[in-house]
Amino acid sequence: MNLKEIHPDGWAPALGYANGMLAENGTLHVGGQIGWNANKEFEAKDFIGQMEQTLRNIVAVVEAAGGKPTDIARLTWFVKDKDEYLAKQREVGQAYRRVLGKHFPAMSLLIVRDLVEDEALIEIEATAHIAGGR
Repeated sequence: MNLKEIHPDGWAPALGYANGMLAENGTLHVGGQIGWNANKEFEAKDFIGQMEQTLRNIVAVVEAAGGKPTDIARLTWFVKDKDEYLAKQREVGQAYRRVLGKHFPAMSLLIVRDLVEDEALIEIEATAHIAGGR
């Protein structure tokens, strides 16, 4: 199976990983995205701000592969602070809908001790299915 690396235009280089890998059958695997911008800078220091940026990053990878947000079939969330996540459910929902609207793919959420980037509070990976493949 041939895979095509997906990297949104204008993003800083991905070093040692791929932002996305698109299979011939249209399956897009989006690597774990965090709450930094295209220049790998954290503009938001809070959980909700980083969560929203993380979702925007996932959408950017999906769109770079020729898809749209509704093509996202699965999200796996890695969160460092369970209490903060639970305390901010209303804000989580509002931020989610700002990016993905009322599209709710299959989701899992795991609480983790830490993430590779020290400033990161959340990481989300995704699987999408792009109509028509490559």
